[in-house]
Amino acid sequence: MITQTRRFGPPLFLSALMAVFSPSLAAAHGNVSIEEDVCVRRIGGNMVHFSAYQPQIEPKAQYCTDIPDVGDTFLVVDLVDPSLRSLPVGVKIIRGVNENEQDEAKTVAYWKPISHPDGVVRGEAKLDKGLYKLIITAEGLSPSSYLLRVQQVDYSKLGRAALGPLALLLVLGIIGYELSKSSRVRGWFASRRRS
Repeated sequence: MITQTRRFGPPLFLSALMAVFSPSLAAAHGNVSIEEDVCVRRIGGNMVHFSAYQPQIEPKAQYCTDIPDVGDTFLVVDLVDPSLRSLPVGVKIIRGVNENEQDEAKTVAYWKPISHPDGVVRGEAKLDKGLYKLIITAEGLSPSSYLLRVQQVDYSKLGRAALGPLALLLVLGIIGYELSKSSRVRGWFASRRRS
């Protein structure tokens, strides 16, 4: 019994570990509560939700901070908390992440602060490849910002996507190694060589 535990323990442990860290089991953007949503920010304690759409690329797809392609992008900020709807809310998009907010040369789009009784701030911008900072301001409240990545490789997602297959290869390698040490498998290979 102890021999079997030593033989099959590590592969079973690695299989369980692989199941826990498998990217396919991770919750998607739409499967989380609004407080845990990565597209939600707070402006002075009030929640806003940002979405970007590129109907020319994928008609029904909704993006947050990773925008897949360059070109016309529809930007939508939902004012989740009703108290924001009566305040003037504006949006500014600046090319680059460390740029000065007052630098007009880097401003890609600007929507003047006005009240939005329907709770939705809409706009469109033509975005080129690169990094952008989207800044949402409301009168009398501290601003909030999003880092937008347009047509950029997200290496963290790439690494998480590769984690599952690499873990599977590791488990299969360990199982193959353990089987190669087995006297039963060695005997089978020896009988195959003789015939």
